[in-house]
Amino acid sequence: MAIPCQRSFFNIPQDITYYNCAYLSPLMAPVKEAGQMGVMRKATPWEMKPAHFFDESNQLRRLFAEMIGGQEEGVAIAPAVSYAIGIAAKNIKVQAHQNIVVLAEQFPSNIYAWQDLAQGSGASIRTVARPKDSNWTSAVLDALDENTGVAALPNCHWTDGSMVDLVAVGQKCRSLNIPLVLDVTQSLGAMPLDVKEIKPAFLVAAGYKWLMGPYSMAYLYVDEAYRNGEPLEYNWITRNRSENFAGLVDYTHELSPGAQRFDVGERSNFHLMPMAVASLKQLLAWGIPKISETLKAYNTTLIQRAEALGFKPIPEAHRSPHLLGLRFPGLLPAELSARLAENNIFVSIRGDAIRISPHVYNNQADLDRFIHVLEKEIGS
Repeated sequence: MAIPCQRSFFNIPQDITYYNCAYLSPLMAPVKEAGQMGVMRKATPWEMKPAHFFDESNQLRRLFAEMIGGQEEGVAIAPAVSYAIGIAAKNIKVQAHQNIVVLAEQFPSNIYAWQDLAQGSGASIRTVARPKDSNWTSAVLDALDENTGVAALPNCHWTDGSMVDLVAVGQKCRSLNIPLVLDVTQSLGAMPLDVKEIKPAFLVAAGYKWLMGPYSMAYLYVDEAYRNGEPLEYNWITRNRSENFAGLVDYTHELSPGAQRFDVGERSNFHLMPMAVASLKQLLAWGIPKISETLKAYNTTLIQRAEALGFKPIPEAHRSPHLLGLRFPGLLPAELSARLAENNIFVSIRGDAIRISPHVYNNQADLDRFIHVLEKEIGS
């Protein structure tokens, strides 16, 4: 069942068509209010107790674990995808004869660490070329072999929403004993995902896109096999018994159990943490499957009208429900992005595709406005 338009949760004027959640989501009212509360409580630090350093962090772990079907003790808090991928690269060992599988034009946060690991180990990067039929799954499965040391992938390609079937990829990775490292920033929150089915070694998502939270908050899930690994830094709060402030000078090399050892320093961020909690709560209240169904229905209508103008979407079997890449057989007008913005329509141009990423705040008027401008610009 589709979710009715939730524009009232957002401060989006009626004449604005925002189709760019994949770039930066707007803040929901409860998230903005939580952030304001977080800023104000720092103004009265005498009211803050040691528990404030831990309670919200633990609440956030529970919410994220619920969203992905994982264990709370497997969740770490990071400031960015690149930080979390750095943890994965530090804890996965590859040999000189092995390859690291990535997608062509994959987002760089899930590339640079692997390039560095390959250079240091003598391994090679195996880049899966963009398939002409948009079937990334088949292409990835063909690229995985007994010499693959890591598969570092997304759930859908960030430029156009073309999909990777992570359940199928996860099965092959396990059959070949390949660690699977996932950056699901462009899908988590808008698509259901269950780590029990996929079984990644590491999974990370930035919080400021489809998870609709603040910038500089990301979430890392670590499989049990890697929870005793090495963190990137040496902060006090990831040490065992750090809740005892009076005993912090009793230095210990014993790290907190589970994935907490990988938490970034100052993870208790009193301004951003309540915003992150509020955003995950609201997404779970709506229900990720329902969000996915709603966005798929909206995009299906949009595709039908865009196809009538000559645009070519990703084939239905290989496209994500929420993130839509529209390509045009000829050259897109050079000023199309500017013309759309002049009409208060905000999308992204990624390569040769118009990337459209709506959410539950979009309505029929947004769709009509967008198609009207396309008709005018393409027709001219």
